Amino acid sequence: MRLIHLLVIGALVFAAAYVYRIKMESTERTERVLRLRAQIREERDAIAVLRAEWAKLDSPLRLQGLAERHLPLKPLNANQYDSLKNLPDRPPSLVKPGDPDPIGSMLETIEARVDAPVTTGSIPRQEGSR
Repeated sequence: MRLIHLLVIGALVFAAAYVYRIKMESTERTERVLRLRAQIREERDAIAVLRAEWAKLDSPLRLQGLAERHLPLKPLNANQYDSLKNLPDRPPSLVKPGDPDPIGSMLETIEARVDAPVTTGSIPRQEGSR
């Protein structure tokens, strides 16, 4: 009978210690969650401040004032435009009609190289491969 009582008391002590450990872990996790929420709130506040500063810096009136102050730009006049007949002639075409597209052939060679295995400086070159 005493053995059963001792076993029950031991089981109760073990259960109490286990419950206490679970309580402490949950308390620590709750504190961590609260700290993380506070950090998130601080970061959101910082983001809001940065967005407000960006809106102020990106204001069109401010940018126009800076451009007028620092850039030597002059207003555009209507007489600055020229007619289309005064445009220079189109440069001659370097590719004859019927010839393959030079840019397309360059892209094809690049695609062929991409499919091939690439050797970098960190990988030793294998014997017989170039």
